[in-house]
Amino acid sequence: MPHDDKPEKPLVATIGNGIMGHGIAEVFATAGHDVVLIGRSHESLQVAIGKIAASVDEFVARGLLREGSTKDALARIKIETSLESAKDAGLVIEALPENLELKVETFGRLDEICSATAILATASGHPVSEMSSRVSGLDRVIATHFWYPPQLLPLVEVCGMPGTSPQVVERTCSLLRGAGKSPVVINREIDGFIGNRLQFALLREAWALWADGVASASAIDAVVRQSIGRRLGITGPLESADLGGIETMVSFAKFLLPTLDVSNEPPERVTALTSSHPEKGLGGVRGFDARAAAHLLQARRDELFRWLLEVPAPTQVDT
Repeated sequence: MPHDDKPEKPLVATIGNGIMGHGIAEVFATAGHDVVLIGRSHESLQVAIGKIAASVDEFVARGLLREGSTKDALARIKIETSLESAKDAGLVIEALPENLELKVETFGRLDEICSATAILATASGHPVSEMSSRVSGLDRVIATHFWYPPQLLPLVEVCGMPGTSPQVVERTCSLLRGAGKSPVVINREIDGFIGNRLQFALLREAWALWADGVASASAIDAVVRQSIGRRLGITGPLESADLGGIETMVSFAKFLLPTLDVSNEPPERVTALTSSHPEKGLGGVRGFDARAAAHLLQARRDELFRWLLEVPAPTQVDT
């Protein structure tokens, strides 16, 4: 990638207007970037704009953004249905459905359309090298894995592929920090990155405990919420282990690790639920109905807002 002068707040193009795409567009628009949000139809894009407006309104109502922020943010967002609309973007973030063939095609077209200095990023949880086979300038390709909802969760996992320029990694992190995010650089590509791997390690064990009848689903959730869930927001797993005494933790690990679930597939008792409860957020292990699911989602959203308002970021101590 040529080392020319780049604007502090370049145009950001978001490819895909689903729950992640329009959320990422909101993040950059409220941070002062002009944004082009690219979707399949003007109808779906108008729906996305409505959701962005409602979300920014909520940030204003909760005191996290000033009055007038909704109007300002929407004025910065342009909606388009053509990839060619990304041609002037300095940062392009692909947030399409997890269809590898579609992503490969999209990255190939973006490589042709965009400036040679534009950063081409994906919000996918898959390694970006899997979707860059048609890209000629691999030095500018990078993964920016946001967490849902991207407006409320600060983390973005940043991971280059072999050949990604260190300057692109640095520039990407700088743009994310400028938009109020907390980028964490992952040294090498790995399926799912860090957060998903940790999340699914816990989920695998939770599913196994429930499927084996060790405890009820509500009991398993309560154990996490009322113990490690509270600590993990302040101290990560490695910090917690060190604070608990590494000798003690290693000793207990030698006793416990051989008994943990190592299955490569979800338990049959879990997979059997997918055919009877296909709706997202309904049914499942806990058996939520629509009202209960909506209540829990709102409670979680309220708590995420409380963290933004009241809880300072923990001090980072790198060793």
